[in-house]
Amino acid sequence: MKKGGTAGTGATGRRGVLKRAAFGGVVAATSALAAPQVSRAQTVTWRFQSTWPARDIFHEYAADYVKRVNEMGGGRLRLELLPAGAVVGAFQLIDAVNTGTLDGGHGVSAYWFGRNKAFSLFGTAPPWFRDANNYLGWFHYGGGEALYNELITEILKLNVIGFQTGPMPTQPLGWFKQPIERAEQLRGLKFRTVGLATDLFNELGAAVVAIPGGEIVPSLERGVIDGAEFNNPSSDRVLGFPDVSKVYMLQSFHQHTECFEILFNKAKYEALAGEQKAILRYAAESASSDMSWKLQERYPKDLLEMTQRQGVRALTTPRPILEAQLQAWDKVVAKLEGDTSSPAAGPFFKKVCDSQRDWCRRTGVFFLRNEAPSVLAFNHFFARG
Repeated sequence: MKKGGTAGTGATGRRGVLKRAAFGGVVAATSALAAPQVSRAQTVTWRFQSTWPARDIFHEYAADYVKRVNEMGGGRLRLELLPAGAVVGAFQLIDAVNTGTLDGGHGVSAYWFGRNKAFSLFGTAPPWFRDANNYLGWFHYGGGEALYNELITEILKLNVIGFQTGPMPTQPLGWFKQPIERAEQLRGLKFRTVGLATDLFNELGAAVVAIPGGEIVPSLERGVIDGAEFNNPSSDRVLGFPDVSKVYMLQSFHQHTECFEILFNKAKYEALAGEQKAILRYAAESASSDMSWKLQERYPKDLLEMTQRQGVRALTTPRPILEAQLQAWDKVVAKLEGDTSSPAAGPFFKKVCDSQRDWCRRTGVFFLRNEAPSVLAFNHFFARG
C-alpha cells in the first residue's frame, strides 16, 4: 500500500505539475493577449527646425510641441529641435522639408505666399474671422484643411504635410519713429511685414520689405526700414524692438487672424506607424491649447515691462486707420480673386475666400448675438474710480 500510495502520489504529483504547467501556459497566453499592442519599431529621430530665433517665444512654442511629441513618443519617436538658420534660413524651411533636408519644421504659412498668395489665407486671412480660434474652427470643421491640402499637394505638388496650430491674438500695427495718426503717414514708409499684409500695406502706399523676424531690429537700427511689425509684446521685447524704437502702435487689421504651421516631409510621415502619426497630429492640438493659455500670462507682462521700464509708448491705432485698412482689404481681395493668370491664382484664391466668408457669416452671426460685450463687464469691474 505504501508503495502503491507512493506511486499514486507520484502520479498525482506529475499530473499536478502538468496541470500547473498547462494552466500557467493559459495564463501566459491570456496575459500576452491582454497586453497592449505597442509598436516595436526602432526609434525614429527627426531634425525639426523652427523659423524663429532661439530667444523668441515662438521658438519656445515650437519647443512645447516637440516636448509633447517626445514624451508621448515613448522612445519610439523623437524630434530634435533646431532654431532658424541652423540648417536653412527661415524663408527656406518649406523647401528643406520638401526635399528631406529637414524632416519637419515650425513656422507660418504666410512665409510661403511667394509661391502662391493663397498660402497666406491659411493663417493670415483677411479680418473677416472673429479671431484666430474662429479661423482654426474653419480649418478643422469648415473645409479649410481639404483646401490647404489641395494647395500643397495638387497645385504646388510639394512633398509636405502640414498641421495648423496655435491661435495668435491680433497683431500690433507695429513700431515707428513717430506715432501714426493718419493713414497718409504710411505712404512712402519703408515697412516690414509678410504675407497678404504686404499687398495691404502696398495698397496703403507703403514700400514693403519682407524679412525674417531675426533681421528686423538690425534693419530698423540701420535705417533700412522706417517701421515694422512682428507679432506680439513678448517676441518684440526679446528681439530688441524697444532698443531702436519707442512708439508701439496696438490694434490693426493687417494680421488680425494668424496661427502657426507645423510641416513634415510627407513621404517620411506616411512611412510612420499609425500611432506615431497620431502623436504628431494630436501633439499639435495639445500645444495649440497650451500656447493660447501661456500667452495670456506672458504678453501682458512683457507689454508692462516695456512701457514701465523701457520707455515705450503703447498707443492705440486711430479708428480712421483701421477703417482705411478695411477699405484696402476690399481692393486687395478683389484684385487677387480676379487674377486670371492661371487656375492656381485667382480661381483658387476665390475658392478659399468663398469658403472662409461662408463660415464667418454663419459663425459670426451666432457669436455676435450670443456673446455679452466683454468691454462692458471689464469697465464695470476694473475701470471704476
